[in-house]
Amino acid sequence: MDKILDVKNLQVSFDTYAGEVKAVRGVSFHLNKGETLAIVGESGSGKSVTSKSLMKLIPNPPGRITGGEIIFEGKNLVNYTEKQMQKIRGSDISMIFQDPMTSLNPTMTVGKQIMESIIKHQKLPKKQAKEKAIELLEMVGIINAHKRLTAYPHQFSGGMRQRVVIAMAISCNPKVLIADEPTTALDVTIQAQILELLKNLQKKMGTSIIFITHDLGVVANIADRVAVMYAGKIVEIGKVDEIFYNPQHPYTWGLLGAMPNLNEDAEELITIPGSPPNLLNPPIGDAFANRNKYAMKIDYQIEPPMFKVSDTHYAATWLLHEKSPKVLPPDALKKHRQVHSKERKKERLSKKRVKREKLLEIKNLKQYFSSGSNVVKAVDGISFEIFKGETFGLVGESGCGKSTTGRTIIRLYHATEGEVLYNNVNIHDKKSSSESQKLNQKIQMIFQDPYSSLNPRQTVADIIAEGMDIHGLAAGKKERLEKVYELLETVGLNREHANRYPHEFSGGQRQRIGIARALAVEPEFIIADEPISALDVSIQAQVVNLMKKLQKEKGLTYLFIAHDLSMVKYISDRIGVMYKGRIVELAESEELYQNPLHPYTRSLLSAIPLPDPETEKTRKRVKFDEKFVWNGNGEEPVLREVKEGHWVSCTEQEFHDYKKHFDAI
Repeated sequence: MDKILDVKNLQVSFDTYAGEVKAVRGVSFHLNKGETLAIVGESGSGKSVTSKSLMKLIPNPPGRITGGEIIFEGKNLVNYTEKQMQKIRGSDISMIFQDPMTSLNPTMTVGKQIMESIIKHQKLPKKQAKEKAIELLEMVGIINAHKRLTAYPHQFSGGMRQRVVIAMAISCNPKVLIADEPTTALDVTIQAQILELLKNLQKKMGTSIIFITHDLGVVANIADRVAVMYAGKIVEIGKVDEIFYNPQHPYTWGLLGAMPNLNEDAEELITIPGSPPNLLNPPIGDAFANRNKYAMKIDYQIEPPMFKVSDTHYAATWLLHEKSPKVLPPDALKKHRQVHSKERKKERLSKKRVKREKLLEIKNLKQYFSSGSNVVKAVDGISFEIFKGETFGLVGESGCGKSTTGRTIIRLYHATEGEVLYNNVNIHDKKSSSESQKLNQKIQMIFQDPYSSLNPRQTVADIIAEGMDIHGLAAGKKERLEKVYELLETVGLNREHANRYPHEFSGGQRQRIGIARALAVEPEFIIADEPISALDVSIQAQVVNLMKKLQKEKGLTYLFIAHDLSMVKYISDRIGVMYKGRIVELAESEELYQNPLHPYTRSLLSAIPLPDPETEKTRKRVKFDEKFVWNGNGEEPVLREVKEGHWVSCTEQEFHDYKKHFDAI
């Protein structure tokens, strides 16, 4: 295969007040014509810095390429001036950025932004550039493209904005397309559409793609080859099947083990202990040694070379040395997880047999927002109950009303209509301040964004203890501090962290602080609103394992709100699926995944990328047709119980059809 791009020993540093951060430390790889190379790894591993360096988009100062070569079509881009790079960017090498909102100009129409690049690089007159812009918008699946050309970015949804960014990136038929986490912020169905779109564009235009992500399900779906990055280096590279079915580096094992798989059922996700090294002072030897339970003495002394596994597969680990001991292969980890799955099913059955005590009951809850003459029905008459000690998962796409439901339960919004009964007491009735305070103590919330939900001016100790101070749960300063230390240790942090400020922590650590703050007032019920969506896959696994452990120890009840269905299946006992303010299906976790009845649920499940290349190649996506649901014959669907514990929003006729189906089984 012909190489279109060859990166040799690339090194990138950033000069900070604390010293030189070596963000990329000798990265080498090549990209063939017409292939997709995925680069995976945790936040801070150097994926995005590597990709931006290829286009020389690293801000200088503080960033600089300190060594290596970027050979594109026989020329070394490292030596190119800014003026020379401007001719390459957009025309030969193009980029899709992670956040479509910040990469589009809010003051310019979408059409103007697409045309700008076409006019500059292809020297087309305005009329032809406009025609091409319409053609590009149609190609990326935007309906009424000629009308939408004059719209501004804020008039598009997140998924649509990402399509516009893709249209801009492919406007000059680039030879190399760099996609930096292009689906991270998107719903699972939109993500599936974007991946499909990129594959089709690649077939049509023969573009080579570098796809950067931390989601291994996405990698299994789109990649031909995979490079795994850790601490500024590539630690394993190979064909997609080699990386998934024969991984050699312990870090790759950790990443694969941390992903819940819909086809497996595990008691605990495999996590990677510790955190990545500080690249101000990169460690001697193997950077992964401190987190590697198989590390040997040599790992702390000498950096491992790239060992050859096959002609296309290489890994930098001393475990591949002929003299190293043979360790447990990842297959054994899978067997270990499947053993647990039997125990997990037993546990679920025993939970079902116990007479369940109702903790929360929601009856016909409505939450409407008015904006001028428009009324947005964010939550439109939902009813469900949550039992003591269980985790109830609430899933659906952005804008379906999940977070609004959580916020209405905790009284951040006052309900438009309906009841929220907590221990048979209506939360939204008028209450004295002492009654309100008691309720606030019993119900806590973990927020989605671990960055904006912590006060940057308070120390961690004060953030955690604030609730204890309000509710008078600590007798004096000494007891207060002891409780803070205890909570920090409960969530896997150290006592020393108490005097630090939020900016000194990673996203995963901040989320742990948020959990400690929620636990400080000894609540019974916790609403977790997308608590893991901003986190890396390995950190997600740590947080979810922690939540399950705390639930067992403290008898907590959770409402777990998320759009990642594989993680929801893993943590939840029962699941409600929301669509446009209503619950369209509700069932036990296993039942919902084995027997999805509603077309929307089936569509969501079919869109989840699985970390298994073979499955991804053969899977068929179920397209959801809204007309089919909000009914052809004018009858309004109602949430009905079609089998014990399994509810679905359907018409009378559909209800009888489902009944027949279950009776036949």
